[in-house]
Amino acid sequence: MSEEFYANDVVKLTQDLVKIPSHKFIENRESEVAEFIYNYCKKSGLEVEYQQVEGLRRNVIAKLKGKGTGKNLIFNGHIDTVPPYEMEFDPFCAEIKDGYLLGRGCNDMKGAVACMITAMLSIKNKGIQLGGDIILTAAVGEEEKSDGTEFVVKSGIRADGAIVGEPANYGYALGHRGLEWLEIRIEGKIAHGGIPELGINAISKAAKLIRRIEEQLMPKLKERQNEWMGPSVMNFGLIKGGTQPSSVADSCIIQIDRRYLPGENVEGVIKEYQDIIDEIKAEDKEFKAEIIRMDSNLMDEFDHAPLIAQPDSDIAKTVYNVLKEFVNKEPNIEKRRGWTDAGVLSTYGKIPTVVTGPGDLKYSHAKNEKIPVVDLTNYVEIYTKIAEEFCK
Repeated sequence: MSEEFYANDVVKLTQDLVKIPSHKFIENRESEVAEFIYNYCKKSGLEVEYQQVEGLRRNVIAKLKGKGTGKNLIFNGHIDTVPPYEMEFDPFCAEIKDGYLLGRGCNDMKGAVACMITAMLSIKNKGIQLGGDIILTAAVGEEEKSDGTEFVVKSGIRADGAIVGEPANYGYALGHRGLEWLEIRIEGKIAHGGIPELGINAISKAAKLIRRIEEQLMPKLKERQNEWMGPSVMNFGLIKGGTQPSSVADSCIIQIDRRYLPGENVEGVIKEYQDIIDEIKAEDKEFKAEIIRMDSNLMDEFDHAPLIAQPDSDIAKTVYNVLKEFVNKEPNIEKRRGWTDAGVLSTYGKIPTVVTGPGDLKYSHAKNEKIPVVDLTNYVEIYTKIAEEFCK
């Protein structure tokens, strides 16, 4: 089949996927898009099965079998999206305008899933059987608890390398930081605003804690550096306290996004905040605070661990060679990208993993989410070459 055929095919497939909403406010969330992918792969002659993750929420596992003489490769992509929120156009229109395909999920990351499927079919229809298997894991839930790829790993999947198709603008990532969301709850005592001395202001206590974290912990994080990920970082993402201006606030919560490096772990991250809380408690008998891990970020068993860089792995070398040849220059290595399911595959699945995919990260979750049509066609070629070289 011609390259023109596959170019048309991947664009149409991406449009079909974008037209199916699969965010957290949709009943059964990813179930409809999973069914579409399952039927598409089955009709196209790939081995395909469901993995039931939660109710009707299912991963789709599609396989192009090899001879059993080469390395096995995973193509991993998530099929959920963030909600459309206040997008600038119909989020599920999948229209093409000025060289871009528009819509929620086109960039993050239904376009990559379409490229992966089309690359597998391009190899299949050449009639050449590779030495190793190519395994598509179209997973649910990455935008929240990553329960889909957690399920994939727990199922016992084995491979010699993996590609996670997050947008990379013709670059790639070998590593990224782990992710933890923490909530600190500060307790005060309510009183009338006219007699605030009778109360304990939780907002004021929270301000003291924030200042102490900024003074003591944040400088330490900047000193922790990783060649492939940059520094440890944290962000105060939300603060909420009190009930009205005329009452002393009897409660306040602070929510923190913490990105940590290999060598750090969740227990150590929590302890650093707890040590500061304990220090303030020793100084101020009215200070009461507790720290908890936020449920919305917790997997069933795993943590949102870092993607451990393996620059000398076969998959890293293959991706580098293919991208360098394709762009005709040194491909950019992304060192400060957000968390991806690659952390689960590498840390818990023990599978060397690289992140590269069509699109640009700046359009992910955006009001104007879009992806260059040329990226879709180009990444069919890139993924095909990666698979042919790695699995030969």
